[in-house]
Amino acid sequence: MKRSPIKKVIILVSILAIPGFLFFYLLPHFAKNRYKSLPIFGEKVVASTFHSVKGKKIPDTIYHKVPDFKLVNQQNDTITWKALENKIVVLNLFYTGANNQETSKYIKKLSDGYEQKPLVKFLSLSVDPADRDKIKDFAAKFKAKEGKWDFLAGDTVQTYPLIKKGLLLDAIADDTKERTNFIFSNKIVLIDNLHRIRGIYEADNAEANTRLEDEIKVLIAEYLRNLKDGR
Repeated sequence: MKRSPIKKVIILVSILAIPGFLFFYLLPHFAKNRYKSLPIFGEKVVASTFHSVKGKKIPDTIYHKVPDFKLVNQQNDTITWKALENKIVVLNLFYTGANNQETSKYIKKLSDGYEQKPLVKFLSLSVDPADRDKIKDFAAKFKAKEGKWDFLAGDTVQTYPLIKKGLLLDAIADDTKERTNFIFSNKIVLIDNLHRIRGIYEADNAEANTRLEDEIKVLIAEYLRNLKDGR
């Protein structure tokens, strides 16, 4: 049975319309998601200075930044923002006495994937000051690569203000029992090269892990675009 001329025309128009639909709808849709800038966490303050966009004066915004710090790693090297200049940092909290070290196992897997990419660094910050004497063996347990994944520890006078005010996370030392227990945010923080927090992720959530892995790549792309543009 032959198709009628009208049906042939409808089929032909449909075939021709599909590429147009893909180009004008789906492609921009995915491109928009792919290049959407990540948020900046923390308080924002409108500055008294301005920048110009297409001749229009736009007020500058001062964003929250993780303050500088001075902590010792597993090689007994002092780590500061200077040592991490122009790096993207993935940071989590831990302590060596915790029963569950699943987050450290995940960071190990993640850092191994970026072993040949010097732009991305990994920091694990202990909430237990006693870990200063333990992080070397703990890092060796996870075969942390020197210069790629640093385990940091220090006195709570240094670390807790950094955790609470700088990283916007929580950490509490519970001394009510015979053995001190540490309660802290089981989250991973993504920090850009300007020390701004661009993502906070639940470490034990598979969906959040996938988002973190995607957004590290987005941040790398943003850094490279800004570098190319001279920003």
